[in-house]
Formats: sequence, structure tokens, C-alpha cells
Amino acid sequence: MKIKPVEEIKSLCEKYAAPLGITVAEVEFKQGKNPALTVFIDKKGGVSLDDCESLHNAIFEPLDELDPTFGATYTLNVSSLGADRPFKTAEDFNSHIGKMVEVKLYAAVKGKKFYEGELVSFDGARIVLKTEKETFSFDLKSVVKVNEYIDFN
Repeated sequence: MKIKPVEEIKSLCEKYAAPLGITVAEVEFKQGKNPALTVFIDKKGGVSLDDCESLHNAIFEPLDELDPTFGATYTLNVSSLGADRPFKTAEDFNSHIGKMVEVKLYAAVKGKKFYEGELVSFDGARIVLKTEKETFSFDLKSVVKVNEYIDFN
């Protein structure tokens, strides 16, 4: 199925999200048996179900006018990024400096591929992580995923 550029779809969604205090973080289109366009959102203080519904209602008709799938049917989803979402942007990293994060590596460092610790710094190419025992500097090319640490206790 042919779709319009994701940047064009995201730009349209952002026009309707901003007045609601919502940030469009990512737009994803999944093809297959049940094609779906998912708009991932973020908001200071967290995303509620009402936020998802409000944006869905605001963008439904404008998206129909844009016709992102050139007439093909799809399901529109609006979702929060989720607490365990991987960091993708500099803003994601910078907003978590001084906070606990989880780091998953492609190859083991000191026998481990998974670390939890405080994100000390981010310079665009490397992160510095302080664990209980020591401080590590990881090249982002060696990192599979970084996400916020979630304490279930």
C-alpha cells in the first residue's frame, strides 16, 4: 500500500495537537492485513485516555481530507508513548539527565548487557551512566535501547 510521507502526516497532526497541549512524538504506519496509522503523543504531566480521544477526534476528519493512504482503508490509533519507550531524540536523553534509566547493549561490557543507573550526561554520541558500583561511558552505536527506569516496588 502506498502512503503519503510520514512527515506530512505528522505535520498535520501537530497543528491539531498543539492547542490541546499535546506533542506528537512519532507517527507510524503498519501495513498488512489490518493497516493502521498510529500517532504517538506526549504531554507534560502524562497522557490520559481523554488526551488520546481528544486528539483522535480532532485529527480524524483532517486526515480523511489529507487521504494519507490514497483511498485505502486503515485504522487510526492515538496512543501514549508508554513509560518504557526507548529514547530516540536528544530531548529524550537530556530530559532524563540525573534520573534513573535502563541501558541495554549489543555486546557485554564487564560481562553484562543490561545496566541500570543514573544518566549523568549525553553529548549526542555517548552517554555516561553511573551505577551503584561504577561509572560507564557508552557509545550510542553500542546501545540497543535506553529507557526510563521503572520501579515496580
